[in-house]
Amino acid sequence: MKTPTEQLALWSDKLRDMSALGLMYSKNIYDREHYQAIQIIAMEMFALVSDEPIEEIETLKSLHFSRPTPIAVADAAVIDTEDRILLIQRADNHMWAMPGGMLEVGETPAEGAIRETLEETGVHCLAKDLVGVFDSRHMGSKNSMHFYTMTFLCEPDSSKEIELATFAHETLGFDWFLETELPDAIDVGHVTRIPKAFEMWRNSGSSYFDSPD
Repeated sequence: MKTPTEQLALWSDKLRDMSALGLMYSKNIYDREHYQAIQIIAMEMFALVSDEPIEEIETLKSLHFSRPTPIAVADAAVIDTEDRILLIQRADNHMWAMPGGMLEVGETPAEGAIRETLEETGVHCLAKDLVGVFDSRHMGSKNSMHFYTMTFLCEPDSSKEIELATFAHETLGFDWFLETELPDAIDVGHVTRIPKAFEMWRNSGSSYFDSPD
């Protein structure tokens, strides 16, 4: 159970995150004014819970409140007892990919991967291991933003029934595939990650990360 101070600090951080991302993407002047207002509220809340004067908090504006870090993403390599992996077909580019998406403030990366899987497919899963941490610059991503993707090896939660996907509009559907029968149209960012997931599934290999040059 969070204390009121801890809860206010979490809400402040969520507002900081929303305002920073909003100001990064939004071009509409009115939207930008709203995100700037949210940023000020986040700073005031942070000053309240930290018992620091707002003037001190304002010095962090350009460093902490206005600048989001590389975007944190988590996806789930859900593999069942028949050695099949769960893939979604994205609605935006019609490519196949593991379920996943941007993490939310207040959840762990594994929780985010599980949540995204449930939202996009209705499948409940359990995170078993970390496949790796992948840098978007080194995995062929065409997105101009810098991402860190954490891929978790998961298994279906057989104790729970498949639900109606709440974010089904983001996908054209989902299916299960053997490693030898993967679809041809796999999203470029997932081409290297899916084999790593199967490798860990078979051999319990070590987690992957991008080594320094």
